[in-house]
Amino acid sequence: MERHELMRLLAGDDEASKGALAALADGADYVVWEAGTRLSDSHAGTFAIRLRSVRRKGAENLGWERALELLRERAQPIRVGQIKAFDSSWIYTIFLTEDGGELVACAGVRQADG
Repeated sequence: MERHELMRLLAGDDEASKGALAALADGADYVVWEAGTRLSDSHAGTFAIRLRSVRRKGAENLGWERALELLRERAQPIRVGQIKAFDSSWIYTIFLTEDGGELVACAGVRQADG
C-alpha cells in the first residue's frame, strides 16, 4: 500500500488516527500485511490480550477500547498493519477492510523507551 493511500484512510478525527497520520507524515516506517482468513471479530480476542498487557505495563495507549469494539462488530476478513513512529516513541496498529479501501480501526501504544 502506498503511503499517500494510507494517509488518506487515516484522515479521521480520533486521536489514534491523528497520531498515526502525523507519524506517517513524519516519515514513519509502516507495513500492511495481506488479508488473512480470520475474521475481524476473531482478531479481537488477540488484541484484547494485547490491551491487557499494555494496561498491566502502564503504557500510554490510544484507541484500543474503541478498536476492539469495532473489530467485534464486524465479521469480515481484515488486513492488519503497523506504523512505527520515526523516533520509535509510538507504534500504531491499523485494521483495514480486506481490500484495503477502508480503515476499520486504529490504535496506538507509547513505547517505554520512546
